[in-house]
Amino acid sequence: MKTAFFIAAAAMVAVALAVLLLPLVRQGRQSGRPRGVFAVTLLIALVLPLGTGALYLLVGTPAALNGVTAAAAAPISMQQALAELRTHLQQQPDDLQGWMLLAQTSSMLRQPAEARDAFDQVLKLAPNNAEAMVGWAENDSMTRSDHRIEGRALELLKRAVQLHPDSQRGLWLLGIGNFQRGEYREAAATWRLLQPQLEPGSNVAKAVAEQIAVADARAGGAPAAASSSAATAAPQGATLQVQVALAPALKNKLAPGDTLFVYARAENGPPMPLAVAKLDPAQLPTTVTLNDAMAMTPAFKLSSVERVFVGARISHSGQPVAQPGDLEGDAGVVAVDRKTPVKISIDKVH
Repeated sequence: MKTAFFIAAAAMVAVALAVLLLPLVRQGRQSGRPRGVFAVTLLIALVLPLGTGALYLLVGTPAALNGVTAAAAAPISMQQALAELRTHLQQQPDDLQGWMLLAQTSSMLRQPAEARDAFDQVLKLAPNNAEAMVGWAENDSMTRSDHRIEGRALELLKRAVQLHPDSQRGLWLLGIGNFQRGEYREAAATWRLLQPQLEPGSNVAKAVAEQIAVADARAGGAPAAASSSAATAAPQGATLQVQVALAPALKNKLAPGDTLFVYARAENGPPMPLAVAKLDPAQLPTTVTLNDAMAMTPAFKLSSVERVFVGARISHSGQPVAQPGDLEGDAGVVAVDRKTPVKISIDKVH
């Protein structure tokens, strides 16, 4: 069918050219021009289209047109591209750039476990790749319910900063790891190494200065050289007063060893709490004040957002991650600058 189509098309073009050229040939003959010129003209008009069609059928790929149309109609998706990349890496596991691309893309798509595993493959091929060290540590912390930076993650960050002292993400994350372990002086010192690399007066520079001030304050006071700037940069912080009560119908579900968590997390963001308080359920009903000092990491705190989801959970396992049978309640999303108490009734079973 396709062959017949191309032959017919070429023939039609040849006939059309002949119809157009014949009057010109007659007029030229009447003017006394040589017959050979017109013979060549007609030969070209007839042979060129037919020859082109035949040559295309012999060496061309008409089916490729169908491929172009199909490709245009169904562009490849991100998931398809990632699937092809994974297949490629299974066949060529030594492709360093391929593993790095998979790691960075997975991290961007908020797939920390896969990103960490891909960065691990990079480190097997290039043990001194500082970018992969920082990426592994960052994504490892995102896979943990407490988002802590410790163990191998901490060691990798130390090595990355030694290899590249100007690694901004490395210095920031290493400081967070110090802060999480209560090593506030070390955290402040690490973040001070980051400060000269930041644009003075930028939002990032201000945020780092604030965290240094917090770390200095928790360490027992800022250094004399930095006390005035730290006092200026230190924020007053946000606070939310939360009143928590347990529904009477659930009181018989309390068990010895239960733990009450009252928390606030960003309305749109990671599930890591911006502030969390850990209490004994025997204190219910109770009032809790959530503030910036209760942040799990200095980078994520109440004052860093405008609205938060406020909830409470009685955990039978003692862990902050919800488990079947835990008792829960929430107040929905509220403004961080709210002045009136937030009220929560723990009235559901997870």
